[in-house]
Amino acid sequence: MIGAIGKDIVHAFWKDEGGQDLIEYTLLMAFVALASATLFISSGSSVSRIWSTTNTTLSTAAVKAAS
Repeated sequence: MIGAIGKDIVHAFWKDEGGQDLIEYTLLMAFVALASATLFISSGSSVSRIWSTTNTTLSTAAVKAAS
């Protein structure tokens, strides 16, 4: 049998909602991290394409300027 002190500890643990905030903030942080990762991954190919186009254009301009 659980003594009076044990019952109080179990009851306090059962009623305590302090950890709920921590879990909610952790889940929110995980969601923001996943959304950010998705955004960066999907924008990576666009940035690569823009960089490649700019590099080609500047190389062509440098060749024409040198001749």
